[in-house]
Amino acid sequence: MTASGDAAAIRLAAEDNVVTARDAIAAGRTVAGEGVAAAEPIPAGHKLATRAIAAGEAVRKYGQVIGFAAADIAPGAHVHTHNVAVRAFDRDPAVGSAARDTDFVAEGERATFQGYRRGDGRVGTRNYIGVLTSVNCSASVARFIAEAVARQVADDFPGVDGVVAFPHHTGCGMAGSGDGWDNFQRVLWGYARHPNLAGVVLVGLGCEGAQIRFLTDAYGLAESERFRTLVIQDAGGTRATVDRGVALVREMLPAAAAARRQTCSAADLVLALQCGGSDAYSGITANPALGEAVNLLVRHGGTAILSETPEIYGAEHLLTRRAASPGVAEKLLARIAWWEDYTARNGAELNNNPSPGNKAGGLTTILEKSLGAAAKGGTTNLNGVYRYGEPVDARGLVFMDSPGYDPCSITGQVASGATAVCFTTGRGSVYGCKPAPSLKLATNTPMYDRMTDDMDVNCGRILDGEATVAAMGAEIFDRVLDLASGTPSRSERHGLGDLEFLPWQIGAVI
Repeated sequence: MTASGDAAAIRLAAEDNVVTARDAIAAGRTVAGEGVAAAEPIPAGHKLATRAIAAGEAVRKYGQVIGFAAADIAPGAHVHTHNVAVRAFDRDPAVGSAARDTDFVAEGERATFQGYRRGDGRVGTRNYIGVLTSVNCSASVARFIAEAVARQVADDFPGVDGVVAFPHHTGCGMAGSGDGWDNFQRVLWGYARHPNLAGVVLVGLGCEGAQIRFLTDAYGLAESERFRTLVIQDAGGTRATVDRGVALVREMLPAAAAARRQTCSAADLVLALQCGGSDAYSGITANPALGEAVNLLVRHGGTAILSETPEIYGAEHLLTRRAASPGVAEKLLARIAWWEDYTARNGAELNNNPSPGNKAGGLTTILEKSLGAAAKGGTTNLNGVYRYGEPVDARGLVFMDSPGYDPCSITGQVASGATAVCFTTGRGSVYGCKPAPSLKLATNTPMYDRMTDDMDVNCGRILDGEATVAAMGAEIFDRVLDLASGTPSRSERHGLGDLEFLPWQIGAVI
């Protein structure tokens, strides 16, 4: 990244034919170092053409194609949705061409954090008890159970982070097989065994499509001191089920409270990577800085989960080039093909993904958004590709298929095993997550200053010239270790995260 002479704009690659306005650029102002003056006002974060771009010619940013000129674009013109279009073009996957051996830190020298080591060897960063629901029909009962115990937990069991219910909007009126069914089952299973949950009570109605016994039989879940089930129709109705659920949670509390944090290797961390409310600075500051933190985490033996398939669309060739094997690349390309078919069947298109907020922040096309979003994954090899909520069993950087909708995507990442979340935002997101804490990384200083109470790290310091991407990445890595050790994030201080559980529902509601 280089700033043009008067620091008015940022050039990201020598071959680019646009630069990004650091701040608003007035009409007539010359962008020193580019030999061009703004032909019209350029809002902060938006793009200015550094030379004439003929109709049909590729528009380039990050050294990559982000779209094609829909009409002739004059030097100094504002380049955005009014004069840029997306069309199909070939992207060479060059499978494995950029894969490299990782320079791992010796095991005895790896960074550490204070986590909860569970009986299966996995390590949690928080110590909740969860009340899961097999169907929306049991959502209120689950909430009543959690609320009934909340005060006792706060007063008598300070070692427990809380009792949290996970209500949702599905579990019945759905096909009993297929992608939607599989997604839902994997999410419930993933939460039922999540290391951030010291105990789980799963509550069903009794006549729903997603029968509890189907889940327990399919995934080998047996009732134990940390996993119990309840069925409202068998227990005698609402009040009887709530009373029994409260009793079960209270039975779990002493063991949960007895858990103690202990020194664990960074290799035990599983970090979800997410961006939401993105702007043009996301791919310049917070996302590449998070990518540097991911590089450090991987070097220390840890795992990072990149997701949001529609938001790597157009940048997938950068990931296939880092695939650890042809099979990994093939899995990723298969998910892209699935999404192309899925959106076509539903009258949508992947090329039109940026939201109104994204566009207001300067993001013009999905290609531009994806190229910035993919930077969260750093530069190490891609070691695995997983379906939504599928257990992650590889180390290093992996990819989990999901929508770009943040709560839905993160629900899948947590089900896959993520124990903490790093969430970059340019417009300002206030997302929180239970049971996995969410660290907010602001892309620009004005938004950080405006929403300081919701932001954890100001990556806008890169744009301000106060920090390098590498230094910011090292700071984020340290903040993640602190978060994993129990330091609360801003969203946790606000109590966010009780209503963000959102399994990905695919298929007809019947």
